[in-house]
Amino acid sequence: MKKFFDSLFWKISFVFLFILVIISSVYMYISVTTAEMYFQETRQRLDTEIAAHIASDNDCFIGDSVNTDVLKNVFHNVMVINPSIEVYLLNTEGKILTYFAPYHEITLEYVPLDPIKEFISLEDHEFLMAIDPKNPTQKKAFSAAEVIEDGELKGYIYVILGGEEYENASQLVFGSYILRLGVRSMVFALITAAVIGFIAIGFITKNIRAMVGTIREFKNGNLNARIKTKGKGELSEFSDSFNDMADTIVSNIDEIKRIDKLRRELVANVSHDLRTPLAIIRGYIETVLIKDEKLSADERKKYLETILSSTDRLLNLVEELFELSKLEAKDKTLQLEEFPIAELLQDVYQKNLIIAESNKIKVTIELSDNLPLIKADVGMMEKVFQNLVDNALKFTPENGSIKLIAERFDNNNLSIKVIDSGIGIDKDQLPNIFDKYYQIKRVSDGKNKGTGLGLAIVKKILDLHKFDIVVDSEVNKGTSFNIIINCTLDCK
Repeated sequence: MKKFFDSLFWKISFVFLFILVIISSVYMYISVTTAEMYFQETRQRLDTEIAAHIASDNDCFIGDSVNTDVLKNVFHNVMVINPSIEVYLLNTEGKILTYFAPYHEITLEYVPLDPIKEFISLEDHEFLMAIDPKNPTQKKAFSAAEVIEDGELKGYIYVILGGEEYENASQLVFGSYILRLGVRSMVFALITAAVIGFIAIGFITKNIRAMVGTIREFKNGNLNARIKTKGKGELSEFSDSFNDMADTIVSNIDEIKRIDKLRRELVANVSHDLRTPLAIIRGYIETVLIKDEKLSADERKKYLETILSSTDRLLNLVEELFELSKLEAKDKTLQLEEFPIAELLQDVYQKNLIIAESNKIKVTIELSDNLPLIKADVGMMEKVFQNLVDNALKFTPENGSIKLIAERFDNNNLSIKVIDSGIGIDKDQLPNIFDKYYQIKRVSDGKNKGTGLGLAIVKKILDLHKFDIVVDSEVNKGTSFNIIINCTLDCK
């Protein structure tokens, strides 16, 4: 039952029926009121001259006195012929002098003369209503005429056309009439409107039911489910919004799956990178323990240096993983300060000069004159340049070259390049090289092996500073990393 009343179709239908009942009631009230007015106006038009006939055919006054005997007889005879009327004789000020009205006594002494004078003044009598002396709260149809005797206005004949007797009979008839009219009108209107309304509501909610079905289908796992849109309007906007949302969700799911796959690959690669130095450390330590006294001093030193090198590699991997996790969690805040970029690049150049020479790689630095101060985190920017140089050293063969170049361009913007003559990167891999979950498929010569996370750290740091980086590479010719700093914001 609850599900039944939760249905949008039935909710709209019940509201529609309620509105129909209200409208039908108002319609019935207006119809009955209009019918009553129609009967009143019809009666007034039929009996317009009744007051004039009474006034012209009888002497209403004897001198200045009311001709009571004659009038009572006349009034009685008139009401016998037409029992629904009530007759009053008024003086020129509207005071009731005499009357013939059965049942209840009158409650007014004076009748307002304005409606009476207006009625008499109109040649083609319009429908007018005036106060009933027995019931001053009601206005009724009437007839009126002047009483003129000896050329003098003596008063007025005032006839209520729907008196108390008429009203009692009318209420009985109208009660029956209203019942019949109301029941018939209501039943006919409700049945007709309900049939038409249910068809219309069903047609309108049909599209909504189709939408709900599609949404439920999408919820149950059919990610290709989409709402078919027709026309324009709110439902069309809703359909378009759902379809856009569904496309976004599917795209996000695909992206999550892709990232999850790459994450598993990263975990596998990192696990391998962790296992390799650990295996080397374990192997050489076991060798030292087994051979102990048999090892010469040179052999022992060589083994310990190998263990130290593997330990350093292991520590470097853990540090970079920790560094990347903090950057991604936005756990690191920038310590911004102004410093000369030329000095930072010189420091990086000097630190890597000996390593490059030992690997027979030529490293050079080219700095334009008057390089500006930049506003950045010194430690983080040093990490960026060091990682780029490490990457270049790792993939540059013997007798290759690495260049550090800093220069101004276009409205004093700053360009800092790290260019190597190494093995390069395939074009289809370039969009993914900064993704921590992406393993670049290229082979180094085994020297200076890294963790594979350096470029991801570079990109995170530059994003924090809102600096851009552009990569250009060609296989077997080399790679160029170009950091662009907008000097209108970050340089002085």
